[in-house]
Amino acid sequence: MAKLYFYFAAMNAGKSTTLLQASFNYVERGMATMLWTAAIDDRANKAIASRIGLSADANRYDASTNLHDRIEEAHKASPVACVLVDEAQFLTAEQVWQLARVADEVGIPVLCYGLRTDFQGQLFEGSAVLLGIADALIELKAVCHCGRKATMNLRVDESGNAVKVGEQTEIGGNDRYVALCRRHFSQALSA
Repeated sequence: MAKLYFYFAAMNAGKSTTLLQASFNYVERGMATMLWTAAIDDRANKAIASRIGLSADANRYDASTNLHDRIEEAHKASPVACVLVDEAQFLTAEQVWQLARVADEVGIPVLCYGLRTDFQGQLFEGSAVLLGIADALIELKAVCHCGRKATMNLRVDESGNAVKVGEQTEIGGNDRYVALCRRHFSQALSA
């Protein structure tokens, strides 16, 4: 029975690297994978890219993409062994349920990778639904500068100061976000 998995972590925990390794494992054994990433994140062009230099081409989704239909159509044309979704926090609630149907009805395992919370400690829509309905929740570990597990994503400005207000989604890497433990996240926001 295929399952819906949610691999979540703070920034810089290796989510994309882990996704690309999982895809490689399937492909190495002669099985096709279907990779997806959010269209809103255009930093890597049409690819999923990790900070350690691994990358692979991927389909792009936005809020209007019917993932179930697109995946089922591709699977009918040529069997897909596994679907892997990067930046899963940007999925809509409806898309998460579509991915659940891919696992439940089409019979393809779906591995989603994303952030749990935003820069204010609030759940993203896609992450909230995944936390609620995924068959398996796997936390990947990031490390705070103090050595503790980083679970929060602090948004910073050009000078490295904490940003306390703004839109939930602002694309960026190490120049805009710092992974911190909850204690250091709270201290940075209260400064």
